Amino acid sequence: MARHYYSEFHNRQEMLESDYEIFYYEDRRLSSVSMHRHDYYEIYFFLEGDLSYQIGKNVYPLRYGDVCLIPPGVFHRPQFHSQDLPYRRMVLWLSPDYFSRLQNLHPDIMYAFSDRSGLFHFSCDFADAQILFDKLIDIVEERHRDVPFNEAMAACYIASLLLSINRIIRLSETPVKSSQEQSRLFSRLCEYINTHLFDDLSLDALARRFYVNKYHLSHVFKENMGMSLHRYLVKKRLYAARTSVLAGEPIRDVAAACGFGDYTSFFRAFKKEFGIGPKEFRDSFRLPIQQQREVTDTIEHAVFDEI
Repeated sequence: MARHYYSEFHNRQEMLESDYEIFYYEDRRLSSVSMHRHDYYEIYFFLEGDLSYQIGKNVYPLRYGDVCLIPPGVFHRPQFHSQDLPYRRMVLWLSPDYFSRLQNLHPDIMYAFSDRSGLFHFSCDFADAQILFDKLIDIVEERHRDVPFNEAMAACYIASLLLSINRIIRLSETPVKSSQEQSRLFSRLCEYINTHLFDDLSLDALARRFYVNKYHLSHVFKENMGMSLHRYLVKKRLYAARTSVLAGEPIRDVAAACGFGDYTSFFRAFKKEFGIGPKEFRDSFRLPIQQQREVTDTIEHAVFDEI
């Protein structure tokens, strides 16, 4: 993840924006946090660290992909167990008024925070965690863009995130009738793809890797993900390419590194996915940190921006 996505940590517990705020934090110097509450909704997505999270009287040990749902007025805090790992998480704040406006458009959007769900915390499998993480990144990116219909697009991304959380919770209450074997295969596939995104991930190669029929593998993946394996790989590689483009890497190098045979096919796929070409996409972002680095790089003759 490019460093310009990270937010500088602050201790304030009040919203400065009227609708929403989103943060992507990484902290290495940890200090104890007292119990606190606030008057807005908080969605907390855990990425890395050695800690538990206390919400009310309940304490939840956290692992990658865990989500905490904190309504207004509920006391909460992290409880750190060690300083050995960086503390990474994404946090979304939603004002009650903004939440109410979203609910007018999508009446079921409140489900995760309703008394009926009764949840402050839930765990995701690897595949669901990746889906939620991608949706949070969409919100972060839209927050930094200076383009028409920015606020409307951000509202769509936030609604999509909330509805996806609702779906995960609802399905956990009434599990789908898929075999445990297929669920395990799908989770293993997603984990392997995430760690080998630019390797040979053809159906034949994956079938050999997982010792299953390639047609069965294709069926299991599409049934669980809602899209074909090929389409999913193209999207994942394009999102990886988008991060590299925003980090300032040469666009043709990005196309080759992300597995596209030629620049033309990369340009067409990128424009189809994001609506504009890669250069236009990069130029549409306001990246003050990146711009500051460019000034520093000019002075010090440095040429690389760390990712």
